[in-house]
Amino acid sequence: MRLASWNWGGRSHAGLVSPDGQELTPLAVADASLGALPLVQSLARGDALPQASGPRLPLKAVQLRAPLPRPLRGLFCVGRNYRAHAAELSASVFSTHDAAKESWPIVFGKVAECVIGPQDAVRLPGSAVSSQIDYESELAVIIGKGGINISRGNAMDHVCGYTIVNDVTARDVQMRHQQWDLGKSFDTFCPMGPWIVTPDECDARNTRVRGWVTPKGGTAELRQDASTKDLIFDIETLIETCSRGITLYPGDVIATGTPAGVGMGMKPPRWLGAGDVVRIEIDGIGFIENRFE
Repeated sequence: MRLASWNWGGRSHAGLVSPDGQELTPLAVADASLGALPLVQSLARGDALPQASGPRLPLKAVQLRAPLPRPLRGLFCVGRNYRAHAAELSASVFSTHDAAKESWPIVFGKVAECVIGPQDAVRLPGSAVSSQIDYESELAVIIGKGGINISRGNAMDHVCGYTIVNDVTARDVQMRHQQWDLGKSFDTFCPMGPWIVTPDECDARNTRVRGWVTPKGGTAELRQDASTKDLIFDIETLIETCSRGITLYPGDVIATGTPAGVGMGMKPPRWLGAGDVVRIEIDGIGFIENRFE
């Protein structure tokens, strides 16, 4: 099952995506401005999904929104969760923290208001604010059934599904403050989508994450390519960690970290600029593609 959110006919809609990904069926949700959140909440309660509220629409006729346009609270995000990515930053300001040797994952927040749709433009903040904008291709876990102190053994029972996020980052701001929230949370710095895919359609513990950058006037460059099998802390561990003393709710988002190949890890670093396009694809989910302006 795939849960999506879109604009059509001057209104917001939420509903189901056809198995071939080419058609959308709107469902009768009370507040479609919340995107697929009411559907996630219905599934978490064990309720049947609402009835269709209109005819099927071709995907090409609508504007996809993020499946969760405004998560109920900030996203839980995980840093340096692929060994190769940790290695590529070992000579950077992050060299004092070796994630691959730690017992606990790095977890930081990203404000909910920075979420945008899978094809929306990312706004560059201007060089006076930040001149080191980077991309991070990531699998994101959407919590279904809520809970607190969730054990690793029961963690997958709390998963509604998966989506894609680009954890866009202002690296100079991230380093300046020696914490990550501000540099991760600029307006439009979290493209999400194209929809939520339930676990029966995606084995997120063994899938491929890829990211391409097309420089302005250039050709697409494959920068990131890894399997989620290479996560240092797997999905079960991340759910267990994020729920320790904190109640998780249906619709909460956990971004699982990015593979090697970010701009900061290159020599010299390669930052994003106006006109660049970043495409992220995860097998079993789909892709998002966003222009930086």
